[in-house]
Amino acid sequence: MSVASVAPLTGGLTPRRLFRLLAVAETATWSMLIVGMLLKYAAGGTALGVSIGGGVHGFVFLGYCAASVFIAVNQGWSSRVTLITLASAVVPYATIPAERWLERQDLLDGGWRREPTDDPRDHGALPRLLRWALAHPMRSSIVGVVGLVAVFTVLLTLGPPGGRA
Repeated sequence: MSVASVAPLTGGLTPRRLFRLLAVAETATWSMLIVGMLLKYAAGGTALGVSIGGGVHGFVFLGYCAASVFIAVNQGWSSRVTLITLASAVVPYATIPAERWLERQDLLDGGWRREPTDDPRDHGALPRLLRWALAHPMRSSIVGVVGLVAVFTVLLTLGPPGGRA
């Protein structure tokens, strides 16, 4: 199935576009967090900027990681490529170079894999879950967002990395 025939089903959001969108969002939220930290620690301001920037960054970080795994399964990435992609979210501003690297390696090419192929990797649990999610976009989006909010809530309850200042 070509990307053009899949586009109406996914609103034109190809794996490449989704990854690029989240790579840029992750970078933008790093900026928010860093500016908040500078205002708090270097300028003697309040923790409000860190709270807002950290919260937004944390939510986008989780979304980027979840989408990276989803795209990795769709694209058939190796564990090494998937781990590099996930690690790029931990280093400030590394998601855009990671996206460029994936682009140069042609690892973001193609559309969503809605049908199994002869490839043995297409018959595992994760590829089947991917195909189910793609076949039921509204249900899977709701489940994904609820799951993301649940993880985010648990992490907020536990507190920020390194404890509260």
